[in-house]
Amino acid sequence: MGNGENRDGEGGLRAGGLTTGEVARRLGVAPTTIRTWDRRYGLGPEARAGGRHRRWTARDVARLELMCAWTATGVPPAEAAHLARRGEPPTTVSAGRTADGATRSPASSRSRAGSGLRLGDVRQECRGIARAALRLDAAALDNLLCTAIAQHGLVAAWTEVMVPTLQAVGRKWETSGEKYVEVEHFLSWHVSGALRRTAPIAVADRPGATTVLACLPGEHHTLPLEVLSAALAERGVPVRMFGGALPVESLVAAVRRTGPAAVGLWAQSRTTASRPLAQHVAGMEWGVRGARRRPVVLTLGPGWTGQTVAGLARPAGLAEAVAALESVVAR
Repeated sequence: MGNGENRDGEGGLRAGGLTTGEVARRLGVAPTTIRTWDRRYGLGPEARAGGRHRRWTARDVARLELMCAWTATGVPPAEAAHLARRGEPPTTVSAGRTADGATRSPASSRSRAGSGLRLGDVRQECRGIARAALRLDAAALDNLLCTAIAQHGLVAAWTEVMVPTLQAVGRKWETSGEKYVEVEHFLSWHVSGALRRTAPIAVADRPGATTVLACLPGEHHTLPLEVLSAALAERGVPVRMFGGALPVESLVAAVRRTGPAAVGLWAQSRTTASRPLAQHVAGMEWGVRGARRRPVVLTLGPGWTGQTVAGLARPAGLAEAVAALESVVAR
């Protein structure tokens, strides 16, 4: 779960404290951000090892966690540092006071205090990624996402780290009057970038072994297909990824031109799931007379819920989709 090797001493941290890099990964911030907070606002460690080398104790980390919590609510860094040094978490401030002692209105305090994400029982990495997304910290977010993929693999990183965080951000903007839309877009963009950076180079075609992946017409949610494409490439399966909202004519043309072993059709919404189109693709044939082939069609995504298509597979999740497509290609 990330920092298990560091747990031992005070407050569950390793005796002797953590390095700046370890603290940065733990909190979901860039190391340069922590050093800036130390230099500008006096939020450095209470003791240093070997002169200049920073070693952060549980008390030091707790202060930085408060700094992260306050800045995530939109409080300016100088004021957040003042509140963190005083040990005040956002949820304890009713009317609230600014760093210069001025009273903040109760309505303002409630909106700021309530802007954290409710993640529940998730991996520690989710909390760091959520904090970085709320701060719109691109460098920290890229580092945390790529580290999660490297440590857990694409499938587990997506299922156990990225999805819970994306869902929490989605719930946040849905329940806050359309606020935080920028956070959702920011996080989605960086997840997509992390998938592309960590995915292996596309696998060369093998006759009869290619998989076509596409969102149905009108469907623009591509992230789940992006991670499926990356996971298949990681396993040596040739993939042709066509992304969002592929028109009907273009989907049919792509299937005819590639002659795939399998086609994955993604629908996030029930309004984009098209049973007739899925059946049409499943009925397409190619090859010489007497040895004609049809693709195995998988209906992917929550949009297909309640719309079972006879004869077509509907994997329950990413791992099941990967296994099903590997099995088809191996035939």
